[in-house]
Amino acid sequence: MPTRASAAVPPAKRVARRPLSGVIVLDSSCWLEHFADSPRAALFAPAIDRTDALVVPLITICEVVKKLARELGDEVAAQALTLMQQGRVVEIDIHLALAAARNGLPLADSLIYATARAHAAEL
Repeated sequence: MPTRASAAVPPAKRVARRPLSGVIVLDSSCWLEHFADSPRAALFAPAIDRTDALVVPLITICEVVKKLARELGDEVAAQALTLMQQGRVVEIDIHLALAAARNGLPLADSLIYATARAHAAEL
């Protein structure tokens, strides 16, 4: 049951109270919310700020940079790339590809999920 204080705040504006610990992988949609400065961007700022714990799947960079370049321009896409590279970028290798092939998700989602699992990360 929501408390009086949390009931007054729309779900999109609430920030998780549970502190982030350990390794973090963000889905492409999280990065896009951040770079679009959407109302949900604040939800992902704590994870993005923890570059020491951030694992960035290569497929995420591809998706985010492509969409940002198309919708917001090359300058925004370049800024996104610079920020995303501050985390540990994980390339696709045979082990990751095979793990992704077994999880039944669409291609990009399966690679992001497999990367999170391979690094024991919170997704």
